[in-house]
Amino acid sequence: MNLVTSRLAIEDAVLVSVDATQGSAPREAGAWMAVFATDVMGTIGGGHLEFQAIDEARRRLAGATGEPVRQYSLGPSLGQCCGGTVRLRFERVGAADIPALEERLLPQLTPLALFGGGHVGKALVNVLSSLPFAITWIDSRDEIFPQQVPANVQCEHSDPVHAAVADLAAGARVLIMSFSHAEDLDIVAACLRRQRERADLPYIGLIGSRTKWATFRHRLEERGFNQAELAHITCPIGLPGIGGKEPEVIAVSVAAQILQKFSP
Repeated sequence: MNLVTSRLAIEDAVLVSVDATQGSAPREAGAWMAVFATDVMGTIGGGHLEFQAIDEARRRLAGATGEPVRQYSLGPSLGQCCGGTVRLRFERVGAADIPALEERLLPQLTPLALFGGGHVGKALVNVLSSLPFAITWIDSRDEIFPQQVPANVQCEHSDPVHAAVADLAAGARVLIMSFSHAEDLDIVAACLRRQRERADLPYIGLIGSRTKWATFRHRLEERGFNQAELAHITCPIGLPGIGGKEPEVIAVSVAAQILQKFSP
């Protein structure tokens, strides 16, 4: 959105947004693109629908008029076979519209807490930061984080690391992969205590094998957690059937599992 608003400060565009859909469509309601005279930022799904929308937007930039909303059938006449219909809204926007557009178009970010700044943690930040998550990246080692991180990533040093659990945003998805099993166990226990009190952490994922989880289960039972509470922990994490151990492979698998279970 920052690139769009920076460009709008110096030239007008036509904002094309998906107003509504019926049947199969390439994007959901709310998807948008900003069409400038020589550039396009964002996408409403690509293909001939997008090409026609860009042509219509540039026609309006040049001074042509038209209804604010147009309906497109995604059939043979459009060169697409989705089979549904899409209603597109066309709005000319400029510098004066920037504040309203920032409030309207910025994505609603889902909170996600990532405990651990190791290789898999770094790979996960690379993947998750491109998705609509507000990431809190936590480690007991304050020197572990890179100097620059994406805008939707906040680094937090916490020692002891499990103390950060109390301040997580309600609804946060939690991923636990610290540098030590002792820290992992304390974080899991803190998450379970919070879940017992507030029930506001919908996903708690722990990296590790089934053997690691069996050991953790026994130790957590000794700390007073029951079977129903322990069932809230996902371990191992990631989609079944993806066997690669490279950090990047694990990161993609874990991100896909979170999206599958809880779409932002």
